[in-house]
Amino acid sequence: MKVIILAAGYAVRLYPLTENTPKPLLPVGGRPMLEYLMDKVRSISGVDQIFIVTNNKFAGHFETWAKSAGGNIQVINDGTTSNENRLGAIGDLNLVLEKARIQDDVLVLAGDNYFTFDLAEFTVVSHTHNPYASIGIYDVKDVELAKNYGLVEVIPNGKIRSFLEKPQAPTTTLASTGVYYFPLGTLHLFDIYLSEKNNPDAPGYFVQWLIKRSQVYGVRLEGSWYDIGDLKSYQTVNELAQKK
Repeated sequence: MKVIILAAGYAVRLYPLTENTPKPLLPVGGRPMLEYLMDKVRSISGVDQIFIVTNNKFAGHFETWAKSAGGNIQVINDGTTSNENRLGAIGDLNLVLEKARIQDDVLVLAGDNYFTFDLAEFTVVSHTHNPYASIGIYDVKDVELAKNYGLVEVIPNGKIRSFLEKPQAPTTTLASTGVYYFPLGTLHLFDIYLSEKNNPDAPGYFVQWLIKRSQVYGVRLEGSWYDIGDLKSYQTVNELAQKK
């Protein structure tokens, strides 16, 4: 299995912290944020390569980090230089698939996630849904908070019935966590999605499109989860990590 970490954003909401440092490499509890994610990835058996897709501004930062991180990590530069010309998460994901010629199942992770749940367990459950895609979902248990996320509605067997990107009137508090499992047989669909001129940005738009064409399953994740999108969430996670 291959792992793709999405890290090509410019994190303008975290300026000035991210003017010269990519968000996934900001210090959290004395370590780069990305290293906590890597700890989770290394617990998964069968992972033989990790790709970090980033932009031209921060590619050097990740390459320097990767040299000291160990393991089979490849940094891919998407060539963009600003928030205005970025490819978007789906565009970046498809770039890695094509450039690396991936012919394997893929675990896709947002590079700015901090969580305590078990990624290895997620992949085990996701394998049971093969040949269909799975996404990690987490109950934020607050309707107001839920408005900030892509939300899913699932039926009892875990199949996703609907996906809504940041709805203003949530009917569920189950949030997509930026954790996705795409079996090999689904990878060609990214190219089709983009060729139809669909939104290349948030992966949720791809999930919306995909559930109309195939089964997609939600895997509930237990523990704590933080989507680090602004200064407040970053400070919260930094304080939590320092207490450990």
